Amino acid sequence: MIRFLAILISFLAMFLKGIGVDSQTARLIDQEIQKHKAEIIRTRRFLHMNPELGNREFETANLIASRLLSFGLEVKSGIAKTGVTGLLRGAEQGLTVGLRADMDALPIQELTDLSFNSLNPGVMHACGHDIHVAIALGTAKVMTALKEKINGNIKFIFQPAEEGAPTGEAGGADAMIQEGVLENPPIRAILGLHVWPENVGQVYFSPGPIMASSDGFQIVIEGKSSHAARPHEGIDAIALSSQVIVSLQSIVSRAVDPTDPVVVTIGKIAGGTRANIIAEKVTVEGTIRTLSETNRKKIPRLIEDVVRGVTQSFGASYAFHYKKGTPPLYNHPDLASILAPTLSRTLGEGNVRDIKPQMVAEDFSYFSQKIPGFYFFLGVKDPEKPSMAPLHSPYFNPDERSIVLGIRIMCHLLIDCLEHQRHIREVSRQ
Repeated sequence: MIRFLAILISFLAMFLKGIGVDSQTARLIDQEIQKHKAEIIRTRRFLHMNPELGNREFETANLIASRLLSFGLEVKSGIAKTGVTGLLRGAEQGLTVGLRADMDALPIQELTDLSFNSLNPGVMHACGHDIHVAIALGTAKVMTALKEKINGNIKFIFQPAEEGAPTGEAGGADAMIQEGVLENPPIRAILGLHVWPENVGQVYFSPGPIMASSDGFQIVIEGKSSHAARPHEGIDAIALSSQVIVSLQSIVSRAVDPTDPVVVTIGKIAGGTRANIIAEKVTVEGTIRTLSETNRKKIPRLIEDVVRGVTQSFGASYAFHYKKGTPPLYNHPDLASILAPTLSRTLGEGNVRDIKPQMVAEDFSYFSQKIPGFYFFLGVKDPEKPSMAPLHSPYFNPDERSIVLGIRIMCHLLIDCLEHQRHIREVSRQ
């Protein structure tokens, strides 16, 4: 018991005192960033000009691998098709922390007037993954220069297909995990970020759930065709589908805890052949967003109950297909308690903003299901402008000043994370 209390007190003292990057190391980080700033910006612009879709990031992966090799990292390529990792071993042995950056673009025709806009018709970095890659490469460059100050290892993970793999292919974070990206050496915690259309100089973060799951479903309703003038001789699949669609919203309002959000969206309806014919078949497709696995497990059953009740009441039949996608993204509370103060120290307390959980999805969640994850949003809007185009817009144009800030933040987070792990090991040995 005495030993347990001693360890507990040591932990409390450590957390209350806080472990942060010392002033000399902070200056070195800033000096290295300034030294390589122009090169990093050029890399980002090259990536923006040459975007590639999920599982097709061949040239992007080649560029990343060559840069990591030039830094002296241990590089592996071809993980989950085009994924790349670079392992930086610190001066002292210790645990391993991961930093993940997604690198795929979107099938969007760019409409900005940038001098370095996309050269690939119909493909654009409209979600800022070029910024993510530039920040991760810049962080790898800076941390390599500070290798003697690193207690442990850092694995830089460049992930394909965050926006989704092509039909019939596996891809993304889940595929990388299945191919062992979190092993050899085992990663104990992982960091990630996403650009966000708010002011440069600010980050947005909250512990616990921060982004939603994203599942898809398809409902096929089969009735009976007849002439529109004789509806009693048919079973109107369009009328039934409209009842189903309206009834599905009652799941959100009446069948789930209102403090545990769920979004049910119908995005596609197809059915009917002519205006004067009762439709025999209708297909309805939609998406479900939740913040908890509890709701995620019960929503499919509730949807099918609604479909079954409506269709059986009128003698129709149905087929229901539910496809699980990305799980909710969860910021581990213990890791958050360690690293959230680092954000405040690096940026200033007023520049770290709380954010409510977002109902968009991100497959970094697969990593945070396996190991503690720390994920935040990085402001990329020019503060002098009243607004900016949103993510996935053909006009999306993040402020490049965010890249330098992102590198600085990640360097501080990585060093602090490894330092905390070192102190924990030292206390546990006492």
